[in-house]
Formats: sequence, structure tokens, C-alpha cells
Amino acid sequence: MFTGLIEGIGTLAGRESRGGDARLRIDAGTLPWGGQDADDIALGESIAVNGACLTVAAFDAQGFEADASNETLALTTLGELALGRALNLERAMRPTDRLGGHLVSGHVDGVGKVLHHWDDGRAQRWLFEAPASLRRYIAAKGSICVDGVSLTVNAIDDRGFEVALVPHTLQHTAFAHTAIGDPVNLEIDLVARYVERLLAAKEQGA
Repeated sequence: MFTGLIEGIGTLAGRESRGGDARLRIDAGTLPWGGQDADDIALGESIAVNGACLTVAAFDAQGFEADASNETLALTTLGELALGRALNLERAMRPTDRLGGHLVSGHVDGVGKVLHHWDDGRAQRWLFEAPASLRRYIAAKGSICVDGVSLTVNAIDDRGFEVALVPHTLQHTAFAHTAIGDPVNLEIDLVARYVERLLAAKEQGA
């Protein structure tokens, strides 16, 4: 599990096809990273890369490698991003961590797109397109995860949703490198997913 509070900005350093899926190489960048001899980095641990939970398959002093399955490549932006692209990175939360964002699983639900952004005081307003299949789960003042970042929805319409990015978010995430028209990974709030499942089970008499 993750919180949607980005710990560092890395880069996509490599993508190698392997038997139909891919091995990704991620440079850790500004993510606190001890390198190969760090006691707290372990093979098999989870790191959210632009919101997609990946498993560390190898690591060294500069970063790590992770395998991306066909499912991950199909449902996220990771199969299409250009090498050198800035990436939001977050290591899995500990039980004692403060939950400053919201509970994020790292299981991307779909891909949206940046439609527009404009200045609003020292912050910026961003408008994202969301697939119709996801829009029903998005509510004003609810939470959504965009490229791994926990955000509060300001408004929603028949295209997508609007959020406000405060200066800290703009300075400490890859949104500073994200342009209008770029695809983004979307994860809906876990609460919305489970509410729908409970209601469906009730209708079925389960």
C-alpha cells in the first residue's frame, strides 16, 4: 500500500523487451536511496512508479530494475513513455507512517490525459480527461491518484475532473515535466470500488 505522497522524482532509464513483457530500469533520482549496500532496500519490495506498483527485481547505487507484465503495460503509461521521462516514485508505506494522502494500492485503473492547466494564484488548476468507465467513481472533494500523486477532486464533468496543484506538489513531483496532451495513470479511491462491490452483492442477495 502507498499514500500518494511522492518521495522522489526518478527517470525511466531503460525498457527491455523480455518474452513479450518488459524489464524497466528506473534511476532513483531524488528518491532517498542508499544503493546496493543499503540495509532498508530489499529485493522483492514494492515501489510505486507513476502510481503503478512494481516489484524490485534488482538494484544498485543508482536505482532499480522491475518487470512490467503485459497487464501493466496495457493498463498504464509505462509501456509508452519515452526514455528519460521523469517519474513519480514512492516506496511502500510502513504501518507506522502518517497517512497524509489517501490509501493507494498501486493498481492503476486506467489512463487519462492532461487537457488543460492554468495559474490560480500561486497554485495551478489542472483538468484531466478520464475514461467514461472511471468517471462514475470520481466525486467532488473525493480523492484520486494521478501518476501516483494523491489529489483532491475540485470538480467533475462529462469529460473528466479538475484538481488544484499547490506549489509544493508542482515542485516535488513530475507534474513539472508533464505537458498538455500527456497520458497519466489513474487510480480511483479504494472506498468507491468497495462500495460498488458491496452494493452489487446486496442486489444479488449475497
